[in-house]
Amino acid sequence: MERRSPGVQVNQTIIKEAIDQVLAGNREAYRTIIQTYERKIYTYCYYILRSHEEAEDAVQDIFVKVYQELRRYEKRVSFRAWLYKVAYHHCLDQVRKRKRRNRLLSLYKEQQPKAYYNPNDEEPLQKLFMDDLTAEESNLLILKVVEQYSFEEMGQIMDCNSATLRKKFERLRKKLVRQRMNEGGSPHGEMARSN
Repeated sequence: MERRSPGVQVNQTIIKEAIDQVLAGNREAYRTIIQTYERKIYTYCYYILRSHEEAEDAVQDIFVKVYQELRRYEKRVSFRAWLYKVAYHHCLDQVRKRKRRNRLLSLYKEQQPKAYYNPNDEEPLQKLFMDDLTAEESNLLILKVVEQYSFEEMGQIMDCNSATLRKKFERLRKKLVRQRMNEGGSPHGEMARSN
């Protein structure tokens, strides 16, 4: 059985059977995979993209991509880890596109005459991540704390050494504790130490 989230189990055999059926040409079997993982992938995408609409679009794109690339899935890695890896890379691409779009928008605004610029005419650019986290830091936090992956599983998803991720997570934890203390909060009990 594959860990889905605390207290909820996904029957690995059902997922493997669905994958085999899809690979054999039964497109309807893919519904089982979508129904099993859709909500978790949406939540994961939302935490990275910080937009319901973008997360919904990302989920659709990710499941289409996974369907198209299912033959490339290597069974030595859990399907869930492979799915999250696809989602991770897709969301990072979306964040990069958003940054480029925002940069172009900023350049355009700078070149406009001041007489025509009215800040009330437009929506403010949204902050990409809460607490000034980078995409990588946000992803580390989501995978470790929310999804409760081990560092080894996270390494498979992010194409990175588990020891490196453990160090990065520890630095992130210390950064968040410092931020909390600077805001006048208590560092105790706010974020668990890494395992």
